[in-house]
Amino acid sequence: MRLIKDKTNFDFLGKTRRKVALVVSAILVIASLASLATRGLEFGIDFTGGILLEVGYPAPANLEDIRVSLGAAGFEDAQVQRFGKDTDVLVRLPPQPGEEATAVRAKLQETLQAGGQTIDLRRVETVSAQVGSELAERGALAMVLALLLIFVYVMIRFQWKFSAGAVAALAHDAIVTVGFFSVFRLPFDLTVVAAVLAVIGYSLNDTVVAFDRIRENFFNLRGVSAEEAMNVSINEMLARTLITGLTTLLVLIALLVLGGESIAPFSIALIVGIIVGTYSSIYTASATALVLDVNAQDLIEPIKDPSLIDDLP
Repeated sequence: MRLIKDKTNFDFLGKTRRKVALVVSAILVIASLASLATRGLEFGIDFTGGILLEVGYPAPANLEDIRVSLGAAGFEDAQVQRFGKDTDVLVRLPPQPGEEATAVRAKLQETLQAGGQTIDLRRVETVSAQVGSELAERGALAMVLALLLIFVYVMIRFQWKFSAGAVAALAHDAIVTVGFFSVFRLPFDLTVVAAVLAVIGYSLNDTVVAFDRIRENFFNLRGVSAEEAMNVSINEMLARTLITGLTTLLVLIALLVLGGESIAPFSIALIVGIIVGTYSSIYTASATALVLDVNAQDLIEPIKDPSLIDDLP
């Protein structure tokens, strides 16, 4: 690969490294899909429906005692967990068939206050099972539509081989990010769907910027292979890619540490997505285009008027 002054000169897309990157991506995607198929997602109340209560206690709460009290009151399937501090508790209850949500909430509050405890009921959310199912379908549809529209946009902006590479990278990012939540059994709610869509947008921006530079170098670096032109382009964009990714990660880590439990799934999804998206912008998108044998000829617009051919030198 030719040396470019004042630029890094890493061989990102050499045949061996390209194959290794594609194998790693395939393993991550297959593992994510396998986990989604066998373990599923830990859907939040947004999708499953039910009742969620955020409760504050005056002293550190004993989760086991709370579970026993709820079980004795007929709520054996209630999920109880800490929510930040030792005094903060989150109670999730699946939909209760045949019971009014208002009556269930009142009974839950009465049970939690048993023994004369003074509790601070900070948040109560109620979602029906039907609404939760609709939200899950619309969330999945939003991601599919986003990928289809991106394919059309990149195809118009560049060429279909680049478009295939961009969509492969974005699908890779979305699947691996969602798979991460499946593998580690993290709560998956609407904020995570929003984060995945944000990751798609972030990764697309990185990919389009890289493709713009690749398109320029296809014509500027005449006589070189597509692989070398892409390597030069990625090296020229490397500093920008790393600085953008690192500064974004610093903000997200601060959000994860200081934002509390309610925003943690959103922050984790973005952190995983930014890391995976930076990797896929460098490897997956360009490597896929190379597999499809992209070259400078693909970017030359055909002459629509045959009479103009005679005027060419």
